Amino acid sequence: MKIDRQALVTRHTIECHDPTARLALGNGEFCFGVDGTGLQTFAGNCMAHWGWHSFPLPAGVTPDQVPATGTLQQGHAVDRDKFPPGTETLRQWLFDNPHIMNLGRLRLAQPGVISNVKRTLDLWTGLHTTRYEMDGQPVKVETCVHPALDLVAVRIESPVPLAVVLDFPYPTLKNEAWVGDFSQSPPVATGGGRKNFERTVDTTTYHVALEGNADSFVCAFSAQPLPATLPSFGETKTACAAKWKNFWQTGGAIDLSASTDPRWRELERRIVLSQYQMAAQSAGSWCSSEMGLLGIDPWRGQFHMEMVWWHLAHYALWGRWELGSRAIDCYRRFLPAAKALAAQLGYRGLKWPKSVGPEGRSAPWYGNQVLLWKQPHPIFFAELDYRLQPTLATLEKWADIIHGTAEHMADYPVKDAAGIYHLAPAMPPSEQGITRDTVFDLAYWRWGLDKAQQWRQRLGLAREPLWDEVRKNLAPLPVVDGVFVHSAEWHDTYTKRAWEHPDPVGVRGMLPPMDGVDAKIARDTVAKVWATWNWDRCWGWDFPWMAMAAARTGQPELAVEALLKDSPRNQYDFQGINTGGPCPYLPGNGGLLYAVAMMAAGWDGAPERHAPGFPENGQWQVCWEGLNPAL
Repeated sequence: MKIDRQALVTRHTIECHDPTARLALGNGEFCFGVDGTGLQTFAGNCMAHWGWHSFPLPAGVTPDQVPATGTLQQGHAVDRDKFPPGTETLRQWLFDNPHIMNLGRLRLAQPGVISNVKRTLDLWTGLHTTRYEMDGQPVKVETCVHPALDLVAVRIESPVPLAVVLDFPYPTLKNEAWVGDFSQSPPVATGGGRKNFERTVDTTTYHVALEGNADSFVCAFSAQPLPATLPSFGETKTACAAKWKNFWQTGGAIDLSASTDPRWRELERRIVLSQYQMAAQSAGSWCSSEMGLLGIDPWRGQFHMEMVWWHLAHYALWGRWELGSRAIDCYRRFLPAAKALAAQLGYRGLKWPKSVGPEGRSAPWYGNQVLLWKQPHPIFFAELDYRLQPTLATLEKWADIIHGTAEHMADYPVKDAAGIYHLAPAMPPSEQGITRDTVFDLAYWRWGLDKAQQWRQRLGLAREPLWDEVRKNLAPLPVVDGVFVHSAEWHDTYTKRAWEHPDPVGVRGMLPPMDGVDAKIARDTVAKVWATWNWDRCWGWDFPWMAMAAARTGQPELAVEALLKDSPRNQYDFQGINTGGPCPYLPGNGGLLYAVAMMAAGWDGAPERHAPGFPENGQWQVCWEGLNPAL
């Protein structure tokens, strides 16, 4: 039965009565954090994936002292990435820069006493409407963002004129109600025709334009000069509605409303709102930070290359690959940086950086060179792309990236006297320290090298002998008492280390079956992790990771339990943003979308039944369309 998509979406319309809460209005590249006044009177930022700033270099530090790779390390990784004594100031600057910046703030100049706030965000049209009283007078404000321009449009209905001003901050690193110091520039009133600004903040320059009158206006931001004429509020509202209607009517959909399990509505709410949040904040020119575009997170808004998978892989399964493709192209743009990093450390191929901004330079952190699971990700993305577009053009587009990635993967392991290749040193995804032969990395290395060889064969090229040798002789996945453990050295996985990311479940969950990963051990591992883990000391994406593994190992009841586990790290707030991190945490949203699409549409080798990742207990009726199976 065809899904009534409008009914599906609109039953999860966002309602909020908190005047200070920030809701995300965005087009994937730009986000306007709107508060209860329909503006940013109490809170909210204007942020874009192109909007970056760097503070001037500290006194005594010259540009030639800034390492292009983000590290001063030379030679192979043997332990943590260290900065020599006396470079602490340089290290801190490298960590802090570049950082995402707040482009500006629109607010009521004199808000008065605001009460009786009633707000709705219509997901079908992308329109935020708020009604409130200010000093006893009724006010209505409509706000929306243009789908193709980084532009916010506002219309105000009030019996008395309301003064709205635009002001600009100097960038700061604190995630407060507004990001930035607004004391350094005077506010500018809206209305009175077109106003243009060229903002220069240290080495960052961007353009801003206000157009309209005091009660109906638009404000646009751009890294390039803006067009002479901007769309009006009405034109923006129409374009915004058309964009979101098309978004919801295309791609995948999952309707759970025929289910009798009482949890169906909450799971469906999370699914619908996660689609909205990722499309609003994480569908632009660069990968998203873990907080998206609502503020600045502890990592300065830089994106983590191991987290790129969680932000973007779901688009392949939901039939919306084009929304993630520009950000996924970061691997092409970062290729010179990855080549330089590998060469500086004495390795072949491409070594992908860790926490970066658009320049591809890693922010300093002790685990940068030994956190390994970011390395095979581009091979995974390439395979997703090929599944959707199995053409020679796709093969050629990814060929050099896959070759360089696999070349480093074959060069990194250390060969012992017995001919066994070890991943050493290695920090697992759980980041609990530095060890060797980490279980998830050993599995991901196997899959990645296999897939890289298959890519060569698709191109009519011979297999690389060294890749085969390394793959064949990789250390076995560590097993203790019949279950996988974090690493060959950490046999206390289920006692002292049963927290943070549950690495052992990823080997047959996120990853498909492969030689060297025993199916029964994988199934028993999932059960063991579920029973012993401290789920209050995890992160938002750990729950969908667990769900993927439970589904793939034939435990669908557990898959649903994992997605809906009652934990403070597995909550989704009123607008559907996962809160399982130190800030609003979009990797949880992206992970949920990948997991639930996989549970509905299946995966390579899945049981041949409808919705193979959901229980066959009669309580879950899963109606889905437009989804693609997982690898």
